[in-house]
Amino acid sequence: MRSDNVRCGMQQAPHRSLFHALGMTEEEMKKPLVGIVSSYNEIVPGHMNLDKIVEAVKLGVAMAGGTPVVFPAIAVCDGIAMGHVGMKYSLVTRDLIADSTECMAMAHQFDALVMVPNCDKNVPGLLMAAARINIPTVFVSGGPMLAGRVNGKKRSLSSMFEAVGAYTAGTMTEEEVTTYENNVCPTCGSCSGMYTANSMNCLTEVLGMGLRGNGTIPAVYSERIKLAKHAGMAVMEMYRKGICPRDIMTEAAFRNAMTMDMALGCSTNSMLHLPAIAHEAGVDLNLDIANEISAKTPNLCHLAPAGPTYMEDLNEAGGIYAVMKEISKKGLLDLSCMTVTGKTVGENIADAVNRNPEVIRPIENPYSQTGGIAVLRGNLAPDSAVVKRSAVAPEMLKHEGPARVFDCEEDAIAAIKGGKIQHGDVVVIRYEGPKGGPGMREMLNPTSAIAGMGLGSTVALITDGRFSGASRGASIGHCSPEAALGGPIALVHEGDIISIDIDANKLELKVSDEELAKRKAEWKPREPKVTTGYLARYASLVTSADKGAVLKVPGRE
Repeated sequence: MRSDNVRCGMQQAPHRSLFHALGMTEEEMKKPLVGIVSSYNEIVPGHMNLDKIVEAVKLGVAMAGGTPVVFPAIAVCDGIAMGHVGMKYSLVTRDLIADSTECMAMAHQFDALVMVPNCDKNVPGLLMAAARINIPTVFVSGGPMLAGRVNGKKRSLSSMFEAVGAYTAGTMTEEEVTTYENNVCPTCGSCSGMYTANSMNCLTEVLGMGLRGNGTIPAVYSERIKLAKHAGMAVMEMYRKGICPRDIMTEAAFRNAMTMDMALGCSTNSMLHLPAIAHEAGVDLNLDIANEISAKTPNLCHLAPAGPTYMEDLNEAGGIYAVMKEISKKGLLDLSCMTVTGKTVGENIADAVNRNPEVIRPIENPYSQTGGIAVLRGNLAPDSAVVKRSAVAPEMLKHEGPARVFDCEEDAIAAIKGGKIQHGDVVVIRYEGPKGGPGMREMLNPTSAIAGMGLGSTVALITDGRFSGASRGASIGHCSPEAALGGPIALVHEGDIISIDIDANKLELKVSDEELAKRKAEWKPREPKVTTGYLARYASLVTSADKGAVLKVPGRE
């Protein structure tokens, strides 16, 4: 046992005295020491129930012969952080979570880990840590929120942001907005659509790091408590068999994850997180393969914000395994990959059944023959940009219009709400990338304002920042290189014509090479927006979005 380093032998007598101080018995000290990483707090709705999950995990570990020990991880609520300086502190926590978990696991020499995350950055941050530490690890999240009900129809957080846009446009009253406010988020859990948190929790199942149902069983269902107990038991079985994260998170597993990302219509943020997790696992996940995978992967699900179904519906329809079973009919998954169950992907999904072909389209009747996410390139984004194709109105898949240029999110929101954006415009928000932001803010406020004001099918938005999984429409993010690095997005002038062809994976600025070269020669880097604290350190180390916005390590650039 790794924990022998802190519990066995005369040299470890001082260490044992500290375990005695914890109230640990001799019997407990002879069992494998299992760290349970708890993301519980009282500010994030998706995390307020994690104390219950953690207690269930502890029971499972103890029943299976381990000694559970809880330690914390931080979490930011993206919804609460949205639209102000707080959003600069969202993506950056992914690395804090990974680093602090590594520190705790290595300092105390745990034999195994159970990760208990739920929201946007905790899942990828802890997956990064799991790959880095590489001891037996199982994931069990807090589960998704139930959809809200407004006027008899299911609604979610994205509906709330769009309601504010509708109020600004004069198409919704204050009383109607209040009705939405009081009903769209009815329970604890990660927000109820296929937003970033649920996308990443679903992908833990696909990667093989979470048990069946981890991505879809609602937070308020007692079934999730049972799942947590089974997760505690499963990690002990992994420990006995010597199965570790890098045995599971292989190149083939990441290709499976990207394939299912396309089938499910996940958040564009997965295109940031999957490469970052792969990086920690020693796998080079180049975004160039995204379009290759998308070209042959049918999109089978249209969950909110892309469609009218929610996570609870996906769960009842058979969950992630049922979608995997459909996709496997085309031979698109590597069924030999190992998982935390100790079985292969193929063995896990063998008995999966699609119980609702309206929620999970059969492979013969997809929403589209290609995947839910597209990676675009062109002279505006030489290193790539990302769009959730499944949430784009058909008429916006190909669009050309004048650029309306803003150097920060706040200026863009003011223009949108001030009625200054017209049908056909292409809103460009720059200097919001990983380094320029710093922190690569999500742009749910401007996309929701555009949708709420009735412009969602005629106005596009391009940014070197990113989008919430709750965003919909022609919202193109991760434009790389970012403006702070002098990327072409920094050279766009007001009124320049921008051409978007999502089906052809093209993003072009209709300006001559000679003119762009002239503008590049005249461009000067901007002074950093933040010069102190964690954000300043982050800005100095972060790489570009096309590389997953991972932090540079000396000697590994």
